[in-house]
Amino acid sequence: MEIKLFNTMERSVVPFQPIKPGFVGMYTCGPTVYNFAHIGNFRAYMFEDLLRRTLEYFGLQVKQVMNLTDVDDKTIRDSRKEGVPLRDFTAKYKQAFFDDLKTLAIQPASVYPAATDHIPQMIELIQILMDKGYAYQAEDKSIYFSIDKFPAYGKLARIDRENQRSGVRIKNDEYAKDSVADFALWKAWDENDGDVAWESPWGKGRPGWHIECSAMSMKYLGDAFDIHTGGVDNMFPHHEDEIAQSEAASGKKWVNYWLHCAHLMVDGEKMSKSLGNFYTLRDLLAKGWTGPEIRWVLLGAHYRKKLNFTFDALAQARETLNRFAEFFRRLKQCRAPGDGSECAEAVAAAVKAFDAAMADDLNVSEATAALFELQRAGNKLLESGTLSAAGAERILEAYCRFNRIFGCLPVDVSAELEIPAEVTALAEARVTARKAKNFAESDRLRDEIASLGYLIEDVPGGAYRIRKN
Repeated sequence: MEIKLFNTMERSVVPFQPIKPGFVGMYTCGPTVYNFAHIGNFRAYMFEDLLRRTLEYFGLQVKQVMNLTDVDDKTIRDSRKEGVPLRDFTAKYKQAFFDDLKTLAIQPASVYPAATDHIPQMIELIQILMDKGYAYQAEDKSIYFSIDKFPAYGKLARIDRENQRSGVRIKNDEYAKDSVADFALWKAWDENDGDVAWESPWGKGRPGWHIECSAMSMKYLGDAFDIHTGGVDNMFPHHEDEIAQSEAASGKKWVNYWLHCAHLMVDGEKMSKSLGNFYTLRDLLAKGWTGPEIRWVLLGAHYRKKLNFTFDALAQARETLNRFAEFFRRLKQCRAPGDGSECAEAVAAAVKAFDAAMADDLNVSEATAALFELQRAGNKLLESGTLSAAGAERILEAYCRFNRIFGCLPVDVSAELEIPAEVTALAEARVTARKAKNFAESDRLRDEIASLGYLIEDVPGGAYRIRKN
């Protein structure tokens, strides 16, 4: 099936064609490891996981490189504030990041290059830019990239460079979105850096943030590769600066497809500590929410649309995943004879709709609709008693297929639900009450079962079914 993706560079959905048939080189902007990642960060990492899973779902081999920014203005600032060596300071947050990825079932990247392990590659790339005349050493001894020497600067963010001032320099890693200026490739050491410095042909110093990604992506993916992703806030200046320095150095088109995800909002507002709506993944886990529930919410909107994160959405995710768990348990308990033909049409329609949706620029809304439609069809067959064990297996296989992308469906739930003896005894007493037509007692027992966290459902023939509420 043809995959189509929205290429930010072209501002349109276009067919995806990898440089090497069957293989995708993908670079994804990783964390700056100076603190625990927040849910806004994980919106981007989830989108990148969704993209990779989709490419692999359709048979492509993906080499994903995700950088770890372990030296920049913020990591140096905060490590010095704590009085901890930079490497020890960032190691804690690197491990926390990997733990969080496991919690959210985000597949590991092929390579996680850390900036501090690739200083020689950065120095080599800067030297190439110096030799080609794209970079220069300023009075402060730092090395800057001259955007005037690269006429295509601004092509990703579509910046109108007319009347922009020339020769303005910015040394900080992050700067105002309306600042179009020469940016630092190598920062000369000053007292704010403490003991963080490396020797270079231009004196002691450290790399700028933007050069880190170019050097590491080139090492692991080459001078040209297929996909570069990140949040929309990375588009300028970070991605724009990456393009300029990479293409100036190699003389080649660096990346064929740029994909960016929109911001995450919390209760309709921008997440910030001052508003009290700033959450790390750990904050949510401490409140009792689970990785699959959080993952379901983070997948709940198309990656190019803002995602509004709410606790109501988490509650709905819990309910939805519990319903799926009960549905899968009932499928696994199905023992009726038959060849499965009774559900063949519904399964085929769901798979076709799901595949078409994901191939269409990762349309998770339509893909989710296919999940629910097959659930409705399966429940209808279960209620009517016409679903065979072979049919149930066919439906389960479809959900296992879907879960290769969604990654949070409870398809591995056991067919057996361990019911406490107390609940079973109440259920049996309720059967006795119903047979005696003592419906008031039956209702009381049902409510008592509910108070213990279980629901009892009557099925034809006087039997019942218990499920977790």
